[in-house]
Amino acid sequence: MSFQTPFLHVLARSMLLLALAMGLLGTARAAGDTQGATAQSRFWIDTTGQASVDDVVRLPVDQFLPMAQQRSFTLGDGALWLRLELPALDPAQRWLLMLDGSAFTDRASLFQPDAAAGWRAQHAGDRLPVAQWSIPDRSPVFALHDTAAPRTVWLRLANKPAPVSPRTYLLTADELQHKRSWTFLLVGGYLGFGLLVMFLGWVHARLYGDRAFVAYVVYVACMLGFQTAFTGLGGLFFWPQWAAWNNAAPAVFMLWLTGSGIWFVREVCSLSRYHRGLDRLALAWSVFGLLYPAAYLTLQSAPALAVLNLYGLLSVLLSIGLCLWAWRQGERYAGWMALGFLPVHLGYPFPALRAAGVLPDSWGAQYAVLIGSAIEIPLLLYILHRRAKDFNENRARLRALDSTDPLTGLTIVPVLNLRLRDAIRRARRYGHHCALLLVELSNHADLRLRLGQDTGDRALVLAAARLTRVMRDVDTVCRVTNTRFVILVEGPQRPEHLKLLAQHIVAKGLEPASILPDDATLRFRLVSTLLPADREIATEEDERVEARRTLQRLHRALDELADDPRKAVLHLPREQPANPALAETPGQDDGAIGQPLPDAASR
Repeated sequence: MSFQTPFLHVLARSMLLLALAMGLLGTARAAGDTQGATAQSRFWIDTTGQASVDDVVRLPVDQFLPMAQQRSFTLGDGALWLRLELPALDPAQRWLLMLDGSAFTDRASLFQPDAAAGWRAQHAGDRLPVAQWSIPDRSPVFALHDTAAPRTVWLRLANKPAPVSPRTYLLTADELQHKRSWTFLLVGGYLGFGLLVMFLGWVHARLYGDRAFVAYVVYVACMLGFQTAFTGLGGLFFWPQWAAWNNAAPAVFMLWLTGSGIWFVREVCSLSRYHRGLDRLALAWSVFGLLYPAAYLTLQSAPALAVLNLYGLLSVLLSIGLCLWAWRQGERYAGWMALGFLPVHLGYPFPALRAAGVLPDSWGAQYAVLIGSAIEIPLLLYILHRRAKDFNENRARLRALDSTDPLTGLTIVPVLNLRLRDAIRRARRYGHHCALLLVELSNHADLRLRLGQDTGDRALVLAAARLTRVMRDVDTVCRVTNTRFVILVEGPQRPEHLKLLAQHIVAKGLEPASILPDDATLRFRLVSTLLPADREIATEEDERVEARRTLQRLHRALDELADDPRKAVLHLPREQPANPALAETPGQDDGAIGQPLPDAASR
């Protein structure tokens, strides 16, 4: 089966997973969207960032502009004040105000009037450890007091250098818990699935020794880190006391994710094989993503943020371009990699444009990359698995060339010589005989002349396959010349068995084959003999000489047999030992091969 069909099956399953994830996330989102408070609010921007809540309350009402729709604000060192007019709420419920989009909020402070203390303040945001928030959660959440009557509350937001796009929701405690449960279930399942895929990728890296799997594991690890930081779960569960890291983690993981993605593309597309300049460009691009977080965190400025966003968007275009270019150069799996990256490439612009202030904060901007990566990660692993499997099979074939015939896949002559000497040694040690057959495809020249070289090669391959099918797994079949094959039959062997085997081989060649024309068959001609010549202990050099002399004897006999086209099989008697004294060994006979061997009792 081609690679395309199973890949499309995996893609179809992944799209089904996408639809399911979007439905579940939509359900989780709907739990807290029933009472959005942002659209009814009014805002004022404090350009200095120094105004207190008392200063803001004293401002004329006409300085506050209506928040008619979702929008982004680039504040710099300033602050955004929201005036929220809350309606009368059910006092039997515990009401909360949730600010979504935690990755883009450095400081969030809610001020509620209090008759005794003047103002009751609650604080949250990335600049404050999550453990010190008024209500620790993945996003800033504030408790509302005295909700029985309508009232005005003030929300101060600050974020630098990324724009802020506030989304506030009024929730009851039960609604908030329901929203939390769905979010933890889905994002936690995503992280668990990602860890499983990382483990499988590492197993493949150890199994195949392919650096592409190492790059894949690093890429998935950065993706999981980015999603953990971006969704706010990292600050809630993994680093609740580290405010500085909680603020920096989304940008750092985004840069590492992008750099490792280009490194991954570089390894899979084998750029160094096709163009050294592109290979160095991809490597330098990856190193920039690894090192730029230090510069970004030091500067924390609008130009530094612009470089970050530009680096991410250009990386998407670069990865697509490199994959398609390598595919055009003949790298088969580079084209599939471009399709595998597609879910994340389609989802990445939403959070990137949100970070740049082009798009307001939204559910799609928050979860687009998460959903896309849930599809992308298994697709990439499947593509890598098929790629490594094909490469491993190719390497196995290359290694096999050292010990097999390239055309037929049979054992080569040096291996035959080694096995033949070992068989002679075992036969002499255990007092039995092994057999050696020399088989020739006698009509090969005729097939090649009548039907062409391609048919002649097919006939050789078919001959090798049929000879191998006739023999046992322990026996050895070797092509020693263009049309001649040697078969080493491990012992113990008897002459009558050898005659039946020869008849079976000749009959097997006459069977019709689908890869040959209807009138074409394989005509085998063969000679055979038993080994060893004697049962006395011999040196390794004697065994080598005996093996070589036996093969020469079979070749001469087969040449003579060609003069008689009516005869296809010839059984040679065992060769007489060089030492006449050895011929007098009890139980041995100097006659033809048809003489039965003595059984164990007579020996």
